Amino acid sequence: MRYVRLHDWLKSMGSLGRVYFEEVRGHKGTDAAQIYGGLVAIITEFCEANRIPYAGIPVGTVKKHATGKGNSGKDLMIQAARERWPGQEIEDDNQADALWILATATD
Repeated sequence: MRYVRLHDWLKSMGSLGRVYFEEVRGHKGTDAAQIYGGLVAIITEFCEANRIPYAGIPVGTVKKHATGKGNSGKDLMIQAARERWPGQEIEDDNQADALWILATATD
């Protein structure tokens, strides 16, 4: 169902100009790798079918853009996001990562 929900969510977003996602090159286990592959397949299929440009941004690239270090931890990523977007409430590392993926792709 996670793949169906992702597809439906992408569809619900309306007109998308571009899609960026975190490109993970190493996984902690087989299950994580298989799930990630499925998520990327859904994104790729959706974007290709709708002629939407898309790109994966490597994790290390995002971290280096955010903090100057390609191996920064979650706390440092959150701190850097709070400094860059002071009016934005950064609730967790996922939100910080999402903002940094977009910033890395567009800066």
